[in-house]
Amino acid sequence: MKLFGIKFNKQAFVRWKIYVDRARMYIGYLNFAMIAFVFLNSINDSSIRDLLDENKFVSYPIMLLLFFTFSLILGRLDTKFGLRREEMRNASTENPVLMEILKTVQEIKDKQK
Repeated sequence: MKLFGIKFNKQAFVRWKIYVDRARMYIGYLNFAMIAFVFLNSINDSSIRDLLDENKFVSYPIMLLLFFTFSLILGRLDTKFGLRREEMRNASTENPVLMEILKTVQEIKDKQK
């Protein structure tokens, strides 16, 4: 089926879904930055608030840099402990295409023996 010259089928739907999921990831980065600014603006302690207001051009970038550094450390720990690998392994067992490939590879190995 076509609408405005764009094909609508299963493959096109999956492709657009992947695009939206990737865009959602980048929007999450922006969302994180906005949450960091809201957090900094919500500090009510007068001494900290005065320090932040007097040094906005220094304190805000430092806080953002600390946040990204902390995020990178968390991502590295995630990789080091193998959480992502295990997550992908579990997700792949739910993927029928990968299971079919695995079955085919196993059959080829059995035939070779």
